[in-house]
Amino acid sequence: MGKIIAIANQKGGVGKTTTSVNLAASLGVLEKKVLLIDADPQANATSGLGIDVESVEQGTYQLLEHTVGARESIIETTSPNVSLIPAHIDLVAIEIELVDKEQREYMLKNAIADLKNDYDFILIDCAPSLGLLTLNALTAADSVMIPIQCEYFALEGLGKLLNTIKSVQKIHNESLDIEGLLLTMYDSRLRLSNQVVEEVKKHFDEMVFETIIQRNVRLSEAPSYGESIISYDAGSKGANNYLSLANELIEKNA
Repeated sequence: MGKIIAIANQKGGVGKTTTSVNLAASLGVLEKKVLLIDADPQANATSGLGIDVESVEQGTYQLLEHTVGARESIIETTSPNVSLIPAHIDLVAIEIELVDKEQREYMLKNAIADLKNDYDFILIDCAPSLGLLTLNALTAADSVMIPIQCEYFALEGLGKLLNTIKSVQKIHNESLDIEGLLLTMYDSRLRLSNQVVEEVKKHFDEMVFETIIQRNVRLSEAPSYGESIISYDAGSKGANNYLSLANELIEKNA
């Protein structure tokens, strides 16, 4: 049975989508069967895997509305072993449309329940908010991975996210675990980066992944070509970091 991991942080620009796309591609290369669900109206995970967002007719929006089944909304990508449920800007309307529905926090969980046996890992790229979309992802997930940028405001808002996770555990999903905190955009030349790493490890200890994602130009370039870092430049530091993270995740869940 597969594991569902939500990749979440309400702060924008911390590397959620970069992690979702490149971790999925890395797991795929390591011969794990992966489904990536784009649950962000910006649809960057969709375009980052080379899918034209404008051409998306069935995706996360229709899935949450229950107008299509999960298997009908899956498309294949050029990344080996990686499938995708894409997003489109229309996903922005879902929070308003679900607001008066019963069991609205369980829409995603119910929609993808049958898919767990089909994949080794199901990754959910969350929107940079703690709204209904992210709540649906956390309710559907077995665990949550939290990317944290190695910069000054890194820990700001983390308490809020951890409180949200506690609420979800209490009310909607008591088996939700924290998969780990992932340090991203690390620059070893900056004293600040090193201070943030120290601080996070001091406070959260074993919850922090050993792998640290370093700042890497190739990582920033890859999405503009609609490719993961694995297909764009497999020899880059970014590719090595994400392969290392994928190996760590596989070992952790062995």
